[in-house]
Amino acid sequence: MRWIVRGLIGLVVLVILAAGALLLLDLPHQPAKADRAALIARADRYDVQIRRDDWGVPHILGKTNADAAFGLAFAHAEDDFATIQEVTLATRGKLAAQNGLKAAPTDYIVGLLGVWKAVEAGYARDLPPDVRAVLEGYADGINLYGAQHPEQVAPGMLPVTGKDIAAGFVFKTPFFYGLDAELKRLNDLPADPMPKGSNGVAVAPSRSADGATRLLVNSHQPFTGAVAWYEAVVESGEGWHVAGGFFPGSPFMLHGHNADLGWANTVNKPDLIDTYRLVINPKNKSQYRLDGAWKDFERSEAKMRVKLWGPLHVTVKKPVLRSVHGPVMETKAGLFALRFAGMDEVRQPLQYWRLNKARTAEQWRAAMALQALPSINYIYADRTGTVAYVYNGLFPNRPDVAGIDWQGELPGDRSDLIWRGYLPFDRVPQLWSPKGGLVFNANNTPFRATPDGDGLDPRSFAPSMGIQTDMTNRSWRELETFGADTSITPEEFHTYKFDVAYSPRSRVAAIVREALALKPGDDAELKAAQALLRGWDFRADRQSRAAALAIGTAWAVEVGPKDGGPRPALPAALRQTAANLKQHFGRIDPEWGEVNRLIRGDIDLPVDGGPDTLRAIYGEPGKDGRLTAVAGDTFIMIVEWDKTGRLSSRSVHQFGSATLDKRSKHYADQAPLFAAHRFKPVWFTEDQLRGHIAETYRPGKRKS
Repeated sequence: MRWIVRGLIGLVVLVILAAGALLLLDLPHQPAKADRAALIARADRYDVQIRRDDWGVPHILGKTNADAAFGLAFAHAEDDFATIQEVTLATRGKLAAQNGLKAAPTDYIVGLLGVWKAVEAGYARDLPPDVRAVLEGYADGINLYGAQHPEQVAPGMLPVTGKDIAAGFVFKTPFFYGLDAELKRLNDLPADPMPKGSNGVAVAPSRSADGATRLLVNSHQPFTGAVAWYEAVVESGEGWHVAGGFFPGSPFMLHGHNADLGWANTVNKPDLIDTYRLVINPKNKSQYRLDGAWKDFERSEAKMRVKLWGPLHVTVKKPVLRSVHGPVMETKAGLFALRFAGMDEVRQPLQYWRLNKARTAEQWRAAMALQALPSINYIYADRTGTVAYVYNGLFPNRPDVAGIDWQGELPGDRSDLIWRGYLPFDRVPQLWSPKGGLVFNANNTPFRATPDGDGLDPRSFAPSMGIQTDMTNRSWRELETFGADTSITPEEFHTYKFDVAYSPRSRVAAIVREALALKPGDDAELKAAQALLRGWDFRADRQSRAAALAIGTAWAVEVGPKDGGPRPALPAALRQTAANLKQHFGRIDPEWGEVNRLIRGDIDLPVDGGPDTLRAIYGEPGKDGRLTAVAGDTFIMIVEWDKTGRLSSRSVHQFGSATLDKRSKHYADQAPLFAAHRFKPVWFTEDQLRGHIAETYRPGKRKS
């Protein structure tokens, strides 16, 4: 027995020595401690009030723009500091030090894309003082909250700087048009099965029954996380006054409205990425071939401090390569260079700021013409009755080279295929004041942005732009609802937004038709499933007894397993969906609302809608067979200027203003409204807000 005891003692000693060695080696990499007192003292320079309305939504009133940004950041941190912190650490390439090995790839991508090299070079050069003041005021609002709540702060988080906020835009914006999917494809990793979608509609007075201009702001996002919506109203004494949606780490209203105009965003997917296969020198792996000669890679190093357990960390170094094309990804299939829209661009905050401050269509168009934002559709409306659609993109100015498929893999040894610059803004697909008075987008082709005959002509745009030509169910339904009605009442506008139908032209309808065409033979279960589908009205109503089987089958066929495995064939998907429903609900025809749920804290509600309906709900299956809504409709806003130009707006959030704080009464107070298709008012002006202020305080001085 003694040798066993001695062996165990020896093992313990080795573990202690190894841990001690790791701690010693990590000493040079440990972040410095922030001066909390200095960060708290810095807050004295800002003059701002936070007013929480009856729904907990913060209304920020600052003397200057920087003051307002400071107050916005503090209010958002009160409601969701953890997400702001995670966004900041990810942007710095320091998330693995907090979250461990699973976050290391994100840290590496920050280095691969050259986020901080671009920010260090362009922050003072490309962002004017008024923009930097907003970024730095916002950073100081985060710093004050963190300094006052040190128990919530990760080591190295503070102080946050204006450069951190700018870097967040540099890092995130390329992922909206699919750069993340391309990186996963190159590394043979499964793509995110959750589709990205949104709805945007603008109706001019000529198409409204009451002569009003209306705008639907309806982005589809995850319910939680780095790109989950937060609602606020922000006003400064220098003329900044906006209401709408903000992301964690963003001081700018990303979509919503000011007093005179507003816009909605939807994701678009033009071809904004080129992937080049490089030829490597067999005698020198540090060189690639270009125009018949060997050229050295530009080399740097990504240092990732990775948390192992408790206080134990290890710093991993990985080389970062860059060619004249752009960042280089090393994969099992070889080395590939990427060239993508917005690469090394740091002016995204400038463009968002100019959009926030625009008061006329001309000013708004001038902001768009800055061309710092690499993608995203814009649906625009203003108090004058102007409506517009912009299929925004930094379209590479690709050379006209015979035999080249710009949407495929490109040879990396030809400099004539390396594009320089972008097409000017007047070449971007856009539609202003169409005669039918309606523009819309639901992640569909820009060539169907209006139902009338004055839409965009595909022949006017070069094939090398890679403009999408597809239609979603939501876009078909926008044509079949908004597009079929030439005199839209306020009630109809609301009803159309919450439409739950699948168009006969949709992929879901096609899958159901294919399922009905199957030969069941003696298969009683298949016959029963077909009988149920045959009676479906193609609506995702809560009461529908066929929607669960139809939507579950279509989702399995279209999206496939979460791990990226092969999609099941239709017969197998139909049988498996029926079996799952029978196992969990005792029947293949439970009501859709029994399956499709909105769950938040103690609230557990049935919801209608489903994937790719205008009432978009994407659910995550649980062990009990129910779907918990995790994405889709989130923050929704309807903005209206009546025929006299008077502004009003209403909104709803899927949860509430306290996006993280379970103790708050606003953690889930909007969920019943959301489930019932109801809105609350947006109190935009001081007169509207009067009588609805539940609490007023200055940042850091809130009464508990």
